[in-house]
Amino acid sequence: MSTPAANGTEHLRSRMPNPLPFLPEMAGLAEGLHKLILGSSVPQSTIRLMELRAGQILGSTYFTVRDTANLRAAGESEERITAVATWRTAPYFTDAERVALELVEAVLTPNPLGERVADELHARAAAHYDDKQLWDLVMAIAHIGFFTPAALIAKPIPGMPPGQNYHQ
Repeated sequence: MSTPAANGTEHLRSRMPNPLPFLPEMAGLAEGLHKLILGSSVPQSTIRLMELRAGQILGSTYFTVRDTANLRAAGESEERITAVATWRTAPYFTDAERVALELVEAVLTPNPLGERVADELHARAAAHYDDKQLWDLVMAIAHIGFFTPAALIAKPIPGMPPGQNYHQ
């Protein structure tokens, strides 16, 4: 990640200070979720694409900047990164990636007409992922959900690494 002066965020402040001095136990919870995600049987590229799509849906500049940088660092093409917002019509994604993106969208988007994750969506996901992988997708979405309130309420500074993304 770049420094504040290099990316134009030197004047930005988070709404709240770093949570760890107030909630030191949070570090252990976050570390456990990170380990689950890193040990996932689902490709890390799929999880990173899901994270970016979640940031876009949530309207979180922090998530979107962070996850775009993570995808670039992992060697993802600019076409795939920029097409996440239009994944349904973009030619850059596998069917398995598409159903993972659809799952994260379904979980994060209210559906006034019924269930967020319909049986049909679950069946399509199960056609691409075994039970372990489905649980890994659930945990990837849970990981996103764990950090969503902090991203939306505390508003960490975009482009700053963890530990430096909150004002002092």
